[in-house]
Amino acid sequence: MAYNSSAYQRAINILERRREKAAFEANSRKAEILNKLPEIDEIQSKLSAIGISISRCFFDKEHNEAEIKKLEAASLALQKKREEILEANGYSSDALSEQYLCPFCKDTGYFNNRMCTCHKEILKENERNNLRNIAPLDDCTFETFDVRYYPENAMDNGISPREKAERILESCRTYAQTFHEHSPNLIFMGKTGLGKTHLSLAIANVAINKGYSVVYGTSQNILSDLQNENFGRTDNNLYNEYDVLNTDLLIMDDLGTEFKNAYSLACLYNIVNTRILKKRPTIISTNYDFNQLDDVYDMRITSRIAGEYSTLVLEGNDIRYIK
Repeated sequence: MAYNSSAYQRAINILERRREKAAFEANSRKAEILNKLPEIDEIQSKLSAIGISISRCFFDKEHNEAEIKKLEAASLALQKKREEILEANGYSSDALSEQYLCPFCKDTGYFNNRMCTCHKEILKENERNNLRNIAPLDDCTFETFDVRYYPENAMDNGISPREKAERILESCRTYAQTFHEHSPNLIFMGKTGLGKTHLSLAIANVAINKGYSVVYGTSQNILSDLQNENFGRTDNNLYNEYDVLNTDLLIMDDLGTEFKNAYSLACLYNIVNTRILKKRPTIISTNYDFNQLDDVYDMRITSRIAGEYSTLVLEGNDIRYIK
């Protein structure tokens, strides 16, 4: 999975804050318990003394196994008594210990030398939050894609826009369910307001849930930020070249709306070509058809898109107006 370094650092920071909170709460709870229940303080002192005695026995070359077992039995008895006192006074039996959100890795992020599930979930949630800041991710799912807004009347090819939308919906659902690092590229075509962005974000939702990194943005914003980066204007840029070229899934929305100059065309070619060579999936949406793309972009760009992208064309009327 191609999460960037800042994504991993944010996850590490969250885990550190969880451990700090657990330690602070444990210390506060312990102070309260020892003040309220002096007998617990006595038990703690006795357990510490037993622990020291056991350690001394182990360091003694002629340590007495029977004595160690006797001390261990006394320790277990005191621990049991401590638990009974705590529970009798409304506390959990382990109230004196840190209470971690993840009992497996104790909020370290790793369990049995592997990344813990909780760590992976933090990374996923960070990806969701990144997209939520710029797009209606939670509203755009396959379940909320309503084909009833597409006309039922058949077109010249004998297929109605609704039937076509249903087929595209199922194709996108299958694409998302089987998504992997080398999934095919997609290009959504169709007029404004036909659900191209909705389906792209629905795929993003599933890809994130599967643990993949996603970069989403309009072609205008992505190409503008990359141009700023190239000329050293790095303040407040949301996108950078490394992430755009290496993320597991790139979604470039509204191709054709960007300001076109020699740099933006060269940058677009680099994105399309590099990700094809790396076999990293890209989803593009545009209001243009291929004839219009040929009129606007260099043949090197359009030929690669036509040859390497599966085309999904939505038809009908602007759903936003209908709603």
